[in-house]
Parts: sequence; C-alpha cells; structure tokens
Amino acid sequence: MLLEGKVGIVSGIGPGMGRDISLAFAREGADVVLVGRTASKLEGVAAEVEALGRRALPVVCDIADEAACRAAVEQAATALGRIDIVVNNAYDGGDAKEFMEADLDRWRQTMEVNLFGSLHMTRAAVPHLEATGDGRVIMINTMSTQRIQHRWGAYAASKGALATVTKTLALELGPRGIRVNGVHPGYIYGDSVEWFFNHQAEKRGVTFQEVYDEVASETCLGYLPHSEEIAGTVVFFASPLAKPVTGQMIGVNGGHWFNG
Repeated sequence: MLLEGKVGIVSGIGPGMGRDISLAFAREGADVVLVGRTASKLEGVAAEVEALGRRALPVVCDIADEAACRAAVEQAATALGRIDIVVNNAYDGGDAKEFMEADLDRWRQTMEVNLFGSLHMTRAAVPHLEATGDGRVIMINTMSTQRIQHRWGAYAASKGALATVTKTLALELGPRGIRVNGVHPGYIYGDSVEWFFNHQAEKRGVTFQEVYDEVASETCLGYLPHSEEIAGTVVFFASPLAKPVTGQMIGVNGGHWFNG
C-alpha cells in the first residue's frame, strides 16, 4: 500500500493509460480524481476504482481550459479533503503531417493540450500539493522527444517543451516540497498500437505478427510493454520510494532507446 491515504488526480481518462494509472493508484491505497472530457469513460473507470475499495471522483474537464482546471482541482480538494499527486496524462496526438504541409494553428492546438493543459492543471493544484509537504507531479511524456519521426512534429515539439518544463518546475517547486518527474514510454501496447500495426500489415502485405516482431526486435527485452506495466513507474514516482527524485525522466520502453 505505497499510496495509502493519498489522493491523486489523473487526467486523460480513457481505456488505456489513464485507466491503468488510476487502478494502479487504487490498488496501492489512493483515492483517485478522474479527469477527462467524456463522462461515460470517467464513470466506467470510477466504478472500477470503487470496486477496489477506494473513493473515485469523476470530473468532466477540458484541460486546455484554465478555468475548468481550477474548478476541477477545487472540486477535488473539497470532496476528498486533500491532493497529493497530479498525473498529467491527457494529450493531443498532433496532426500527423510534415511541417511544410501542416496548419500551424493545429500545432498550437496540440501545444495547448500537451504543454499548457499540463501547466494549467499543475498550477491549480500547487497550493494543495504544497500543503501536504510531499506533493508529486508526474508528466506522462513520450519517446518522441528522443526519437524524431516524420509527421510527428507537432506532438514531439509539444512534448519536448513539456520535458523541459518538467525540469523548470522541479527547480522552482522543489522549495515547496513538490517533486516533478516525467515518464517517457515508447510504444504502449494496447488497442491503438494494435490497430496501427494491423494497418501497417495490410498496407505492406504482411501479417500483424511480423509487424509486431519487427518493432519489438528493436527493444532490448524483445516486447512492447502494456500500459498496465508503465503505470508501475508512475506509482514509483508517486510513492515514498521516490522521495529524493525530482527533475528526472524515465524511459519505460523495454530498452527501445536510452536516455542521452
């Protein structure tokens, strides 16, 4: 029970990473504030958290809206009494276009969610995190800040900015007793990656397994981790085990790439 008595906010609740982080927190004893734009998804995950014996508070919120973030945080603090952890997991995947074909207003939209949305939620929570004396902010980032690929410029730029601001917040919020760290997954095996691999297989005239094996062979461990496994690293950053750790990034990718 590494998070017993804690309250964590998790944004970007859906069927993948947001859900798995929330359930991992609940298993370790935390109550969870579920933030997202779709009420039905929030309510479904809330039921799963409650089935594990923890409190769940679903809050419909667009994190690109600063006022909505402030309202969500205040609702959470009032309902659950405290906020110990913020996990900025919500994201916009970008436009999947090369730079010269892209609408830069679409790049701005991606930046509004991935960078400014995370900043909105974090700043709203800082007074509550500071009050605990041991607040935690965890940014869910990506390998795209390290492995630059065609057509992912909007996404990589926004997440690269988030990686830099993670260090800035670690420096500036450290005196308030708040640790700020980043989790950088590679391919997260789940429905969306499975769909993408099937699409690639059909396009190339090969099998799904051939595509999977090709990508998995690029990792040291020979497989692509599921979001349930990646959630364990988020629990680590949120827990007493990571008390002296701040301003750091962990690549959670089966050894697909190495930091630095």
